[in-house]
Amino acid sequence: MSAPTAPSLPTYRRQGDVGIITLDDGKANVMSTAVVDTLHAHLDQVESDGARALVLMGRPGKFSAGFDLSEMTAGVESMRALVVHGARWLMRLYGFGVPTVAACSGHALAAGALTLLSCDRRIGADVPAKIGLNEVAIGMALPKFAVELARERVPAHELGEATLGARVYDPAGAVAAGYLDRVVPEADLLEEAVTEAERLGALRTGAYGLTKLNLRGAMIDQQLATVEADMETVGMPNI
Repeated sequence: MSAPTAPSLPTYRRQGDVGIITLDDGKANVMSTAVVDTLHAHLDQVESDGARALVLMGRPGKFSAGFDLSEMTAGVESMRALVVHGARWLMRLYGFGVPTVAACSGHALAAGALTLLSCDRRIGADVPAKIGLNEVAIGMALPKFAVELARERVPAHELGEATLGARVYDPAGAVAAGYLDRVVPEADLLEEAVTEAERLGALRTGAYGLTKLNLRGAMIDQQLATVEADMETVGMPNI
């Protein structure tokens, strides 16, 4: 009997001036250590090949279910190491020097929802999907970097319900809650995301990147400086 095939890692390609990262492991698009390593490498590629904008897309029906449960439940040190690694990537994405557009193809939970919050523009497919920070519902405190990211992107009137309440939204509700900017027909998702990326990429990228840094840099620096210490206070999820 043949050995099981390892899940596919995220891929990268160029479409004109737009780099496109696709998450498609054939399942729920979980974020393992290997996936986060690959996502970092793809951001390196965007920087080195001169792409003027980035689209991050999931597989049909699934954007990302968050961190890999096999690593999250392997032990407290494994859980903390993965979340710290993922936090560093999310903060890098949040401050990335070119425009970033999420093409939310379906479910986006926990770190998947944080990925949406980390992108400049978020376009969702009009499909049945669950989007939100469900950590409290599974017995895990939201780390400080996640709380601060939500504080910057989720409207104040919704912040408590989205974090303390672990509320999960459908795509239309996710627009009102700040996870998405708009929803489009599923068949149009990639085209709409690339068009938005091209529009933003036509701006002066140096000015765009510096303005983003001015907006977000202080928060990013603070969270990167404290994420390891903060994760020492976070226990295992009740999964």
